[in-house]
Amino acid sequence: MNVIKTGKPYPLGCSKQIENGIVGCNFALFSSVAAKVELCLFDSKGNEKKFELTSNDEGVWHIWLSDVPVGTEYGYRILGKSDRTFANPNKLMLDPYAKAVVGKPDLSTAEKRAWFDLSDNRDNAHLAPKAVVIDEEFDWQQDKPLHTPWSQTVIYEMNVKGLTKLRDDLPENIRGTYAALAHPTMIAYLQDLGVTAVELLPVNYQMDEIHLQELGLQNYWGYSPLAMFAVEPKYWSKQANSTPLTEFKNMVKALHQASIEVILDVVFNHTVESEKHFPTLSQRGIDDAVYYWQDENGYYRNWTGCGNTVNLSHPMTRRWVIDCLRYWVEECHVDGFRFDLGAVLGREGEGGFNRQAQLFADMIAVPSLQKCKLIAEPWDIGDFGYHVGNFPDNFAEWNDRFRDDMTRFWLWKSGENGAFAQRFAGSSDIFKRGDRKPHCTVNYITAHDGFTLRDLVSYNEKHNWANGEENRDGRNQNYSYNHGVEGIENVPSAVGNARFLSSAGLLSSLLLANGTPMLLAGDEFGNSQLGNNNAYCQDNKTAWLKWDDFNQKLFDLTKQTIALRKQIKSLQKDEWWSDANVQWLNPKGEPMTVEDWHNRDTKALQILLDDQWLFLMNTKAELQTFLLPKGDWEVVYCATNLKAQRSIIELEDVSFGVLQKLN
Repeated sequence: MNVIKTGKPYPLGCSKQIENGIVGCNFALFSSVAAKVELCLFDSKGNEKKFELTSNDEGVWHIWLSDVPVGTEYGYRILGKSDRTFANPNKLMLDPYAKAVVGKPDLSTAEKRAWFDLSDNRDNAHLAPKAVVIDEEFDWQQDKPLHTPWSQTVIYEMNVKGLTKLRDDLPENIRGTYAALAHPTMIAYLQDLGVTAVELLPVNYQMDEIHLQELGLQNYWGYSPLAMFAVEPKYWSKQANSTPLTEFKNMVKALHQASIEVILDVVFNHTVESEKHFPTLSQRGIDDAVYYWQDENGYYRNWTGCGNTVNLSHPMTRRWVIDCLRYWVEECHVDGFRFDLGAVLGREGEGGFNRQAQLFADMIAVPSLQKCKLIAEPWDIGDFGYHVGNFPDNFAEWNDRFRDDMTRFWLWKSGENGAFAQRFAGSSDIFKRGDRKPHCTVNYITAHDGFTLRDLVSYNEKHNWANGEENRDGRNQNYSYNHGVEGIENVPSAVGNARFLSSAGLLSSLLLANGTPMLLAGDEFGNSQLGNNNAYCQDNKTAWLKWDDFNQKLFDLTKQTIALRKQIKSLQKDEWWSDANVQWLNPKGEPMTVEDWHNRDTKALQILLDDQWLFLMNTKAELQTFLLPKGDWEVVYCATNLKAQRSIIELEDVSFGVLQKLN
């Protein structure tokens, strides 16, 4: 028999609270459009028990109940204030604060989707996803976020499943799971490589979009969120005495013990509910007008390309975001976040972007978030949605200008020396303002979205036919170059060597540039997606890392370059470069002239850093002679053959060389 009390409006969601010495659960839900809210508890047989929430504090409905066992499933039924309200008490709504969820509805046909249509009056509780009451106790054993300085950070972007699914040196029952990432074999690999943080593609509870379900495909990347507080269970190994949440926490703890930070890629810009006439599972049926941007006619603003856009200008949606971030930091010990389509976070008023938006101020005000790494994907697809360099000072940002200028420099004749130098020095033209530091540019050549590094040097065209969209999806402008042969099969040795040298130049430019480097998992050993540059729906061997095709030479070069980065003073200080620490020299060892900067035929230069390190760049597939600055120089590494004299270096092909001055 449940003891029932009024409860408290906060915290929202389900939380353990003690009333008069009795342990119980407080349930709180925001809905400004509700005339009545019912909490529905389900036992192991699916029997439903309803409790009416009678207290309403400024739109927050709440109740306290005793005797709610861990594992109890629950949801809400909402009766709207008017017929025009998007609410239907016959449809069970998922708590937006759910910390565990069961059930992923089959939406592959119109008949099955009708069960989640608010105009349909059949009861759908037997099909709807439900929140689960969980035990949040966990022994962290003194663990805490690492707070690795930005200047020492090297990010490794990865998918939890894809990283380890094909690793045959891991126990088969854990491959593709949180437990696999925490396994000593994988941790040793990451330590050997030298990365300091893993950036996980979304691990929040997610669903496959309707069009993928119709095609029999799955969302591999995970950018289809349903419950942002809940851990995605498909990455759980199901080992005894574990849950998705405990296995995730053990993974974080193990990575921290290895001094590796955990950054979560999070999606607060849209939800899987998609367009207004699509199935309703949670926010739409709870308070549609609060959660989603809409125009004057009630149509959704689709600034995300995913059917809806979360309205983060409203106080309650902002609270939802802040509470979620705090949960992952304070309860799950993650070290930071990368915000997908981050421009949505700053849209206010009529929908325009404001770098001083209230949500940004709310983040800064939370002590546990102040030392977190916050990274924005600084754009969305709406009007005036591109904002690289325009985020608040406490954010770092993905720098697609680095990606494009570097690939043009190394792979296309259209690249310029000046653009290369600007990006290599930290993109001060974009980020140097106010108190912003070079770490604010998150430099990358490749990411989950686009070609892998190997495909970038192996394909001129995207090959996305398996995605079921007639190869229309994915970026068309990749600045890639196949070196004369399309694909990775039956490649002549000369072409293979040329591809390696281009890859080495790109990797060296990424890992030795000022700013924060981000490496796509698998690029260090030559992973390919067979030319698919939009593998979001390829939860299979197309997108999983192919460890049996491992280029040891490329791995060694990547590892060596990361280690070298950690030795260079100007790459560990997080300061803008100036004439005091960097000199830009032409192949003759003379200061670059205006003509040198704009000479696309030469495309070769030297960079003297800290009067100790000399970088040589040659992007021509022909011999390039460099006259070195004064001093005794030792070759640290070079990806191609070179001839070295006391003051002359000859690079035979496209290459990036590094020399160190001897004392």
